[in-house]
Amino acid sequence: MRRLFAFAAAALLLAAGGHAVADAAGAAVQSDAARPALTGRVVDLADLLSPGEEAYLVERLAALEARTTDQLVIATVPSLGGRSIDDYSLALFNRWGLGQADKDNGVLLLVAPAERQVRIQVGHGLERILTDARARAIVDSEILPQFQQSRWYEGIRGGARAIIGLLVQNEREPRRGRP
Repeated sequence: MRRLFAFAAAALLLAAGGHAVADAAGAAVQSDAARPALTGRVVDLADLLSPGEEAYLVERLAALEARTTDQLVIATVPSLGGRSIDDYSLALFNRWGLGQADKDNGVLLLVAPAERQVRIQVGHGLERILTDARARAIVDSEILPQFQQSRWYEGIRGGARAIIGLLVQNEREPRRGRP
């Protein structure tokens, strides 16, 4: 089972985007804007990153995947469209099919500025390496202090760097997909 990590990020000041509408059964159905397409290793819909910053991150994420086969994707969304970050990130992770199917070795770093939330979603195959405690430490020490000072790129870069470092440090550990 995929582990879920949700953490509130203080001082995110961007306005909400996206919206939800009710279907015939009354359940919330997200608009296409709230379900972004996987367009690359970085999907910056909240426009928190400059082109140069995004290029730097893409280069690092590609190098991680080439070295370990682990796939880390960074996504920023202007809003969760009324959904919880738990539901949104799990749906996005599954929709995008992150990681290799036989290893379940994907990671999603999701930033939702309107709701002031950050989440690290981890594939089953990496749960022993990127544990709840390690993810919490990354968010608390690398991401939140930067976000509190409106340094979005520095927080995202620091979080990505810590995740990459942990995965590379443990690259010889087996990645175990679902049985």
